[in-house]
Amino acid sequence: MATSAVRQDQNKPGKKAPMDDSAGGIRPETRALDALIEATIERSEGHSSKSRSDSMLFLGNRQAPFPALVVQDPVLEPVDKLVWMAIMLKAKETGKTTGFPSYDTIAKMVNVSSTATISRAIAILRLTRWLTLCGRNRERKGRFRGNVFALHDEPLPLVDVLHLDVGYMKFLRESLGHRHARVRTVARGVLESIDADIEAGMDVCAGESVMDCRIAATESVDKAAPRRFFAFSAKVMAGLRSGNDRPNGPDYQGRNLKVVDSKVQNLHPQNLKAVCCSSSYLYKTTTTTPTTQDEKQKNCGVAGENNAPLTYPKRLCDNQRELADRYLATVSAQSRQAILDELEGRFRAEKKGMPPLYDEMSFLFCLCKALKNGEFRANLGIRVVEERVAREKACRKSPDRTKHTPDISDEEMRRRIEVAKGPLAEMRRALGMPGRISKEDESDDSP
Repeated sequence: MATSAVRQDQNKPGKKAPMDDSAGGIRPETRALDALIEATIERSEGHSSKSRSDSMLFLGNRQAPFPALVVQDPVLEPVDKLVWMAIMLKAKETGKTTGFPSYDTIAKMVNVSSTATISRAIAILRLTRWLTLCGRNRERKGRFRGNVFALHDEPLPLVDVLHLDVGYMKFLRESLGHRHARVRTVARGVLESIDADIEAGMDVCAGESVMDCRIAATESVDKAAPRRFFAFSAKVMAGLRSGNDRPNGPDYQGRNLKVVDSKVQNLHPQNLKAVCCSSSYLYKTTTTTPTTQDEKQKNCGVAGENNAPLTYPKRLCDNQRELADRYLATVSAQSRQAILDELEGRFRAEKKGMPPLYDEMSFLFCLCKALKNGEFRANLGIRVVEERVAREKACRKSPDRTKHTPDISDEEMRRRIEVAKGPLAEMRRALGMPGRISKEDESDDSP
Protein backbone atom coordinates (compact mmCIF):
# COMPACT_ATOMS: atom_id res chain seq x y z
CA MET A 1 0.00 0.00 0.00
CA ALA A 2 2.81 2.39 0.76
CA THR A 3 4.42 1.67 -2.59
CA SER A 4 1.13 2.29 -4.38
CA ALA A 5 0.67 5.64 -2.61
CA VAL A 6 4.10 6.74 -3.64
CA ARG A 7 3.43 5.82 -7.27
CA GLN A 8 0.11 7.65 -7.27
CA ASP A 9 1.79 10.76 -5.84
CA GLN A 10 4.45 10.61 -8.53
CA ASN A 11 1.81 10.74 -11.25
CA LYS A 12 0.57 14.12 -10.05
CA PRO A 13 1.66 17.10 -12.18
CA GLY A 14 4.56 19.04 -10.75
CA LYS A 15 5.58 16.26 -8.34
CA LYS A 16 9.01 14.63 -8.31
CA ALA A 17 9.95 11.18 -7.21
CA PRO A 18 11.65 11.28 -3.83
CA MET A 19 15.43 10.98 -4.09
CA ASP A 20 16.72 7.55 -3.24
CA ASP A 21 19.10 7.79 -0.31
CA SER A 22 20.94 4.76 -1.63
CA ALA A 23 21.97 6.59 -4.80
CA GLY A 24 25.71 7.17 -4.70
CA GLY A 25 27.67 10.28 -5.67
CA ILE A 26 24.97 12.81 -4.77
CA ARG A 27 26.20 15.62 -2.59
CA PRO A 28 24.37 16.63 0.57
CA GLU A 29 23.93 20.11 -0.91
CA THR A 30 21.96 18.59 -3.79
CA ARG A 31 19.72 16.65 -1.40
CA ALA A 32 19.05 19.85 0.55
CA LEU A 33 18.24 21.65 -2.71
CA ASP A 34 15.82 18.87 -3.69
CA ALA A 35 14.03 19.24 -0.37
CA LEU A 36 13.85 23.03 -0.84
CA ILE A 37 12.30 22.57 -4.30
CA GLU A 38 9.70 20.17 -2.91
CA ALA A 39 8.82 22.64 -0.15
CA THR A 40 8.53 25.47 -2.67
CA ILE A 41 6.13 23.43 -4.83
CA GLU A 42 4.00 22.53 -1.83
CA ARG A 43 3.74 26.18 -0.78
CA SER A 44 2.73 27.15 -4.30
CA GLU A 45 -0.01 24.51 -4.35
CA GLY A 46 -1.28 25.69 -0.99
CA HIS A 47 -2.21 29.13 -2.35
CA SER A 48 -5.81 29.54 -3.47
CA SER A 49 -5.00 32.18 -6.10
CA LYS A 50 -6.13 31.20 -9.59
CA SER A 51 -3.67 33.50 -11.35
CA ARG A 52 -0.46 32.02 -12.71
CA SER A 53 2.60 32.63 -10.54
CA ASP A 54 6.07 31.36 -11.35
CA SER A 55 8.51 30.60 -8.54
CA MET A 56 12.24 31.21 -8.43
CA LEU A 57 15.12 29.85 -6.39
CA PHE A 58 18.48 31.62 -6.12
CA LEU A 59 21.19 28.94 -6.11
CA GLY A 60 24.33 31.11 -6.03
CA ASN A 61 26.34 32.66 -3.25
CA ARG A 62 25.44 36.22 -2.25
CA GLN A 63 28.98 37.54 -2.20
CA ALA A 64 28.52 40.98 -3.79
CA PRO A 65 25.55 42.90 -2.37
CA PHE A 66 24.61 46.15 -4.11
CA PRO A 67 22.52 49.04 -2.77
CA ALA A 68 18.94 48.67 -3.90
CA LEU A 69 18.85 52.31 -5.02
CA VAL A 70 21.51 51.64 -7.65
CA VAL A 71 19.25 49.11 -9.31
CA GLN A 72 16.10 51.18 -8.77
CA ASP A 73 17.51 54.58 -9.74
CA PRO A 74 15.06 55.96 -12.33
CA VAL A 75 17.65 58.33 -13.83
CA LEU A 76 20.51 55.92 -14.44
CA GLU A 77 20.38 53.74 -17.52
CA PRO A 78 21.36 50.03 -17.34
CA VAL A 79 24.94 50.65 -18.49
CA ASP A 80 25.35 53.38 -15.85
CA LYS A 81 24.31 50.95 -13.14
CA LEU A 82 26.64 48.24 -14.45
CA VAL A 83 29.56 50.67 -14.50
CA TRP A 84 28.86 51.60 -10.87
CA MET A 85 28.80 47.91 -9.94
CA ALA A 86 32.00 47.20 -11.84
CA ILE A 87 33.83 50.02 -10.04
CA MET A 88 32.52 48.77 -6.71
CA LEU A 89 33.66 45.20 -7.44
CA LYS A 90 37.15 46.43 -8.30
CA ALA A 91 37.23 48.43 -5.07
CA LYS A 92 36.28 45.35 -3.03
CA GLU A 93 39.02 43.22 -4.58
CA THR A 94 41.82 45.12 -2.84
CA GLY A 95 40.01 46.98 -0.08
CA LYS A 96 38.43 50.38 0.33
CA THR A 97 41.38 52.25 -1.22
CA THR A 98 42.48 51.03 -4.64
CA GLY A 99 43.41 52.23 -8.09
CA PHE A 100 40.55 53.43 -10.24
CA PRO A 101 39.98 50.85 -13.01
CA SER A 102 40.74 51.91 -16.56
CA TYR A 103 37.97 52.35 -19.09
CA ASP A 104 39.14 49.22 -20.92
CA THR A 105 38.88 47.20 -17.70
CA ILE A 106 35.38 48.46 -16.95
CA ALA A 107 34.27 47.87 -20.55
CA LYS A 108 35.47 44.27 -20.36
CA MET A 109 33.71 43.68 -17.04
CA VAL A 110 30.33 44.98 -18.22
CA ASN A 111 30.69 43.55 -21.75
CA VAL A 112 30.64 46.91 -23.53
CA SER A 113 32.78 47.36 -26.62
CA SER A 114 33.00 51.17 -26.59
CA THR A 115 35.08 53.00 -23.99
CA ALA A 116 33.19 56.14 -25.01
CA THR A 117 30.09 54.53 -23.49
CA ILE A 118 32.03 54.03 -20.25
CA SER A 119 33.10 57.68 -20.36
CA ARG A 120 29.48 58.76 -20.75
CA ALA A 121 28.38 56.52 -17.86
CA ILE A 122 31.07 57.90 -15.53
CA ALA A 123 30.06 61.45 -16.45
CA ILE A 124 26.43 60.67 -15.55
CA LEU A 125 27.46 59.00 -12.29
CA ARG A 126 29.37 62.15 -11.37
CA LEU A 127 26.49 64.41 -12.37
CA THR A 128 24.02 62.40 -10.30
CA ARG A 129 26.52 62.31 -7.36
CA TRP A 130 26.96 58.53 -7.22
CA LEU A 131 30.64 59.17 -8.00
CA THR A 132 32.75 62.10 -6.83
CA LEU A 133 36.02 63.43 -8.21
CA CYS A 134 37.64 64.42 -4.93
CA GLY A 135 41.09 65.54 -5.97
CA ARG A 136 44.24 64.76 -7.91
CA ASN A 137 47.65 63.32 -7.18
CA ARG A 138 50.75 65.23 -8.21
CA GLU A 139 54.45 64.70 -7.81
CA ARG A 140 56.60 67.22 -5.96
CA LYS A 141 57.48 68.88 -9.24
CA GLY A 142 53.80 69.25 -10.09
CA ARG A 143 53.51 66.43 -12.61
CA PHE A 144 49.98 65.02 -12.74
CA ARG A 145 49.76 61.39 -11.60
CA GLY A 146 46.05 60.68 -11.38
CA ASN A 147 42.69 61.57 -9.90
CA VAL A 148 41.10 60.53 -6.61
CA PHE A 149 37.53 59.27 -6.93
CA ALA A 150 34.98 58.32 -4.27
CA LEU A 151 32.14 55.87 -4.90
CA HIS A 152 28.98 56.27 -2.79
CA ASP A 153 26.18 53.89 -1.83
CA GLU A 154 23.65 56.67 -2.46
CA PRO A 155 23.80 60.11 -4.12
CA LEU A 156 25.49 62.69 -1.91
CA PRO A 157 23.78 65.95 -0.89
CA LEU A 158 24.85 69.02 -2.84
CA VAL A 159 26.62 70.62 0.11
CA ASP A 160 28.85 67.55 0.55
CA VAL A 161 29.68 67.35 -3.15
CA LEU A 162 30.62 71.04 -3.26
CA HIS A 163 33.05 70.39 -0.41
CA LEU A 164 34.64 67.27 -1.92
CA ASP A 165 34.54 68.10 -5.64
CA VAL A 166 35.92 71.61 -6.17
CA GLY A 167 34.96 71.57 -9.85
CA TYR A 168 31.47 70.12 -9.62
CA MET A 169 29.49 73.25 -10.51
CA LYS A 170 31.78 73.98 -13.44
CA PHE A 171 31.42 70.37 -14.55
CA LEU A 172 27.64 70.74 -14.44
CA ARG A 173 27.74 73.88 -16.56
CA GLU A 174 30.19 72.48 -19.09
CA SER A 175 28.22 69.25 -19.37
CA LEU A 176 25.45 71.28 -21.00
CA GLY A 177 27.70 71.21 -24.07
CA HIS A 178 28.56 67.51 -23.91
CA ARG A 179 28.32 65.71 -27.24
CA HIS A 180 26.02 63.02 -25.79
CA ALA A 181 22.36 63.97 -25.45
CA ARG A 182 21.79 61.98 -22.26
CA VAL A 183 24.63 63.74 -20.44
CA ARG A 184 23.27 67.12 -21.51
CA THR A 185 19.78 66.16 -20.35
CA VAL A 186 20.95 64.96 -16.91
CA ALA A 187 23.16 68.03 -16.39
CA ARG A 188 20.31 70.32 -17.37
CA GLY A 189 18.03 68.47 -14.96
CA VAL A 190 20.42 68.93 -12.03
CA LEU A 191 20.86 72.65 -12.73
CA GLU A 192 17.14 73.21 -13.23
CA SER A 193 16.46 71.47 -9.91
CA ILE A 194 19.00 73.71 -8.14
CA ASP A 195 17.48 76.83 -9.74
CA ALA A 196 13.95 75.72 -8.86
CA ASP A 197 14.92 75.20 -5.22
CA ILE A 198 16.61 78.60 -5.07
CA GLU A 199 13.63 80.34 -6.65
CA ALA A 200 11.37 78.57 -4.16
CA GLY A 201 13.35 80.18 -1.32
CA MET A 202 15.28 77.08 -0.28
CA ASP A 203 18.84 77.08 0.96
CA VAL A 204 20.34 74.40 -1.29
CA CYS A 205 23.44 74.18 0.92
CA ALA A 206 21.51 73.54 4.11
CA GLY A 207 21.97 70.17 5.73
CA GLU A 208 19.53 67.62 4.36
CA SER A 209 17.91 64.93 6.44
CA VAL A 210 19.25 61.59 5.25
CA MET A 211 16.04 59.78 6.16
CA ASP A 212 13.88 62.34 4.38
CA CYS A 213 15.96 61.96 1.21
CA ARG A 214 15.72 58.17 1.38
CA ILE A 215 11.97 58.23 1.96
CA ALA A 216 11.45 60.62 -0.96
CA ALA A 217 13.66 58.44 -3.17
CA THR A 218 11.71 55.31 -2.21
CA GLU A 219 8.43 57.02 -3.02
CA SER A 220 9.84 58.19 -6.35
CA VAL A 221 10.69 54.59 -7.22
CA ASP A 222 7.46 53.00 -5.95
CA LYS A 223 4.90 55.63 -6.95
CA ALA A 224 3.68 56.11 -10.50
CA ALA A 225 3.57 59.91 -10.18
CA PRO A 226 7.01 61.58 -10.44
CA ARG A 227 8.48 62.64 -7.11
CA ARG A 228 11.77 64.13 -5.99
CA PHE A 229 14.77 61.81 -6.28
CA PHE A 230 17.87 63.19 -4.53
CA ALA A 231 19.33 65.81 -6.92
CA PHE A 232 16.24 65.98 -9.14
CA SER A 233 12.98 67.78 -8.45
CA ALA A 234 9.61 66.17 -9.21
CA LYS A 235 9.17 68.35 -12.30
CA VAL A 236 12.57 67.37 -13.67
CA MET A 237 11.89 63.70 -12.92
CA ALA A 238 8.75 63.90 -15.01
CA GLY A 239 10.77 65.23 -17.93
CA LEU A 240 13.50 62.60 -17.57
CA ARG A 241 10.96 59.80 -17.50
CA SER A 242 9.15 61.12 -20.56
CA GLY A 243 12.09 60.09 -22.75
CA ASN A 244 12.83 63.40 -24.47
CA ASP A 245 16.44 62.35 -24.96
CA ARG A 246 15.57 59.15 -26.77
CA PRO A 247 16.15 58.70 -30.54
CA ASN A 248 12.88 60.40 -31.41
CA GLY A 249 13.32 63.18 -28.86
CA PRO A 250 14.37 66.75 -29.68
CA ASP A 251 17.73 66.53 -27.91
CA TYR A 252 18.94 63.29 -29.46
CA GLN A 253 22.07 63.58 -31.59
CA GLY A 254 23.07 59.94 -31.90
CA ARG A 255 24.83 57.55 -29.55
CA ASN A 256 27.86 56.63 -31.66
CA LEU A 257 30.53 58.47 -29.70
CA LYS A 258 33.33 56.72 -31.55
CA VAL A 259 33.03 59.23 -34.37
CA VAL A 260 34.78 62.03 -32.54
CA ASP A 261 37.65 64.34 -33.22
CA SER A 262 41.13 63.10 -32.38
CA LYS A 263 41.46 65.81 -29.73
CA VAL A 264 38.78 64.21 -27.53
CA GLN A 265 39.94 60.59 -27.57
CA ASN A 266 41.98 60.49 -24.38
CA LEU A 267 39.24 60.24 -21.78
CA HIS A 268 40.71 57.78 -19.28
CA PRO A 269 40.39 58.97 -15.65
CA GLN A 270 44.16 58.71 -15.24
CA ASN A 271 44.57 61.31 -17.98
CA LEU A 272 41.85 63.73 -16.99
CA LYS A 273 42.89 67.36 -16.72
CA ALA A 274 43.28 69.02 -13.36
CA VAL A 275 40.02 69.77 -11.68
CA CYS A 276 40.39 73.53 -11.81
CA CYS A 277 41.56 73.58 -15.41
CA SER A 278 39.35 73.80 -18.43
CA SER A 279 37.97 70.44 -19.54
CA SER A 280 36.56 71.62 -22.82
CA TYR A 281 38.26 68.71 -24.55
CA LEU A 282 35.49 66.53 -23.16
CA TYR A 283 32.74 68.53 -24.78
CA LYS A 284 31.57 69.68 -28.15
CA THR A 285 31.11 73.39 -27.67
CA THR A 286 28.99 73.92 -30.78
CA THR A 287 26.17 71.54 -29.99
CA THR A 288 24.07 73.58 -27.61
CA THR A 289 23.70 77.34 -27.57
CA PRO A 290 21.46 79.16 -25.07
CA THR A 291 18.52 80.68 -26.86
CA THR A 292 17.23 83.09 -24.26
CA GLN A 293 18.91 85.82 -22.26
CA ASP A 294 17.99 84.09 -19.01
CA GLU A 295 19.72 80.89 -20.11
CA LYS A 296 22.83 82.80 -21.15
CA GLN A 297 22.84 84.57 -17.80
CA LYS A 298 22.57 81.34 -15.84
CA ASN A 299 25.16 79.49 -17.90
CA CYS A 300 27.77 82.25 -18.21
CA GLY A 301 27.41 84.12 -14.92
CA VAL A 302 25.53 87.23 -13.89
CA ALA A 303 26.43 90.91 -14.11
CA GLY A 304 25.73 93.94 -11.99
CA GLU A 305 24.05 97.23 -12.75
CA ASN A 306 24.44 98.39 -16.36
CA ASN A 307 25.91 94.97 -17.16
CA ALA A 308 29.03 95.78 -15.11
CA PRO A 309 31.19 92.82 -13.99
CA LEU A 310 30.79 91.80 -10.37
CA THR A 311 33.60 91.82 -7.81
CA TYR A 312 33.52 88.62 -5.76
CA PRO A 313 35.14 88.05 -2.37
CA LYS A 314 38.47 86.28 -2.89
CA ARG A 315 37.56 83.77 -0.22
CA LEU A 316 34.89 82.16 -2.42
CA CYS A 317 36.08 79.09 -4.31
CA ASP A 318 35.02 78.21 -7.85
CA ASN A 319 32.06 76.08 -6.72
CA GLN A 320 30.83 78.87 -4.46
CA ARG A 321 31.10 81.48 -7.22
CA GLU A 322 29.11 79.31 -9.61
CA LEU A 323 26.42 78.80 -6.99
CA ALA A 324 26.54 82.46 -5.94
CA ASP A 325 25.65 83.42 -9.52
CA ARG A 326 22.52 81.30 -9.29
CA TYR A 327 21.53 82.97 -6.02
CA LEU A 328 22.24 86.44 -7.40
CA ALA A 329 20.21 85.72 -10.55
CA THR A 330 17.08 85.84 -8.36
CA VAL A 331 17.65 89.47 -7.26
CA SER A 332 17.84 92.74 -9.18
CA ALA A 333 21.07 93.58 -11.02
CA GLN A 334 21.62 96.84 -9.10
CA SER A 335 21.59 94.97 -5.77
CA ARG A 336 23.97 92.13 -6.60
CA GLN A 337 27.24 93.94 -5.91
CA ALA A 338 25.90 95.29 -2.62
CA ILE A 339 25.20 91.72 -1.46
CA LEU A 340 28.70 90.57 -2.42
CA ASP A 341 30.19 93.59 -0.62
CA GLU A 342 28.23 92.74 2.51
CA LEU A 343 29.56 89.18 2.32
CA GLU A 344 33.12 90.49 1.94
CA GLY A 345 32.55 92.81 4.90
CA ARG A 346 31.44 89.83 6.97
CA PHE A 347 34.67 88.03 6.10
CA ARG A 348 36.76 91.02 7.14
CA ALA A 349 34.86 91.33 10.41
CA GLU A 350 36.29 87.99 11.49
CA LYS A 351 39.69 89.64 11.83
CA LYS A 352 38.16 92.11 14.27
CA GLY A 353 36.78 89.50 16.62
CA MET A 354 33.48 88.46 15.00
CA PRO A 355 32.84 84.69 15.11
CA PRO A 356 34.06 82.82 12.00
CA LEU A 357 31.61 82.26 9.17
CA TYR A 358 31.75 78.57 8.27
CA ASP A 359 28.83 78.44 5.84
CA GLU A 360 29.40 81.20 3.31
CA MET A 361 26.63 80.18 0.91
CA SER A 362 23.96 80.00 3.60
CA PHE A 363 24.90 83.54 4.65
CA LEU A 364 24.64 84.66 1.02
CA PHE A 365 21.25 82.97 0.82
CA CYS A 366 20.09 84.90 3.90
CA LEU A 367 21.28 88.18 2.34
CA CYS A 368 19.33 87.49 -0.86
CA LYS A 369 16.28 86.50 1.16
CA ALA A 370 16.48 89.69 3.23
CA LEU A 371 16.73 91.74 0.04
CA LYS A 372 13.61 90.13 -1.41
CA ASN A 373 11.73 90.80 1.82
CA GLY A 374 12.87 94.44 1.90
CA GLU A 375 14.92 93.87 5.05
CA PHE A 376 18.43 94.23 3.61
CA ARG A 377 20.50 97.13 4.93
CA ALA A 378 24.13 97.61 3.98
CA ASN A 379 26.31 97.52 7.08
CA LEU A 380 29.56 95.59 6.97
CA GLY A 381 29.88 96.18 3.25
CA ILE A 382 29.94 100.01 3.43
CA ARG A 383 33.69 100.08 4.04
CA VAL A 384 34.22 97.63 1.17
CA VAL A 385 32.32 99.91 -1.22
CA GLU A 386 34.32 102.96 -0.12
CA GLU A 387 37.62 101.20 -0.71
CA ARG A 388 36.60 99.99 -4.16
CA VAL A 389 35.40 103.45 -5.20
CA ALA A 390 38.69 104.95 -3.98
CA ARG A 391 40.68 102.43 -6.02
CA GLU A 392 38.66 103.19 -9.13
CA LYS A 393 39.24 106.95 -8.71
CA ALA A 394 42.97 106.41 -8.23
CA CYS A 395 43.12 104.34 -11.41
CA ARG A 396 41.36 107.07 -13.37
CA LYS A 397 43.70 109.78 -12.05
CA SER A 398 46.95 107.87 -12.56
CA PRO A 399 48.65 108.82 -15.86
CA ASP A 400 48.69 106.26 -18.57
CA ARG A 401 52.38 105.88 -19.34
CA THR A 402 51.75 104.05 -22.58
CA LYS A 403 50.26 107.22 -24.10
CA HIS A 404 53.50 109.19 -23.50
CA THR A 405 55.91 106.58 -24.83
CA PRO A 406 57.35 107.98 -28.07
CA ASP A 407 57.39 105.79 -31.15
CA ILE A 408 60.92 104.67 -32.03
CA SER A 409 61.70 103.67 -35.58
CA ASP A 410 63.80 100.66 -36.44
CA GLU A 411 66.60 102.90 -37.68
CA GLU A 412 66.73 104.82 -34.40
CA MET A 413 66.75 101.57 -32.47
CA ARG A 414 69.76 100.30 -34.47
CA ARG A 415 71.58 103.58 -33.84
CA ARG A 416 71.06 103.32 -30.09
CA ILE A 417 72.31 99.75 -30.08
CA GLU A 418 75.48 100.73 -31.91
CA VAL A 419 76.09 103.58 -29.45
CA ALA A 420 75.66 101.18 -26.53
CA LYS A 421 78.21 98.69 -27.86
CA GLY A 422 81.13 100.94 -26.86
CA PRO A 423 80.28 101.20 -23.14
CA LEU A 424 79.44 97.50 -23.15
CA ALA A 425 82.91 96.64 -24.46
CA GLU A 426 84.53 98.84 -21.78
CA MET A 427 82.57 97.04 -19.08
CA ARG A 428 83.70 93.66 -20.40
CA ARG A 429 87.36 94.70 -20.33
CA ALA A 430 87.01 96.07 -16.81
CA LEU A 431 85.50 92.77 -15.67
CA GLY A 432 88.14 90.72 -17.45
CA MET A 433 85.64 89.28 -19.90
CA PRO A 434 86.31 88.70 -23.62
CA GLY A 435 86.05 91.86 -25.65
CA ARG A 436 84.01 90.36 -28.46
CA ILE A 437 80.23 90.24 -28.32
CA SER A 438 78.69 86.80 -27.96
CA LYS A 439 76.18 85.36 -30.37
CA GLU A 440 73.42 85.91 -27.85
CA ASP A 441 74.23 89.63 -27.78
CA GLU A 442 74.36 89.73 -31.56
CA SER A 443 70.95 88.11 -31.72
CA ASP A 444 69.66 90.67 -29.26
CA ASP A 445 70.97 93.45 -31.49
CA SER A 446 68.72 92.46 -34.37
CA PRO A 447 65.55 94.58 -34.68
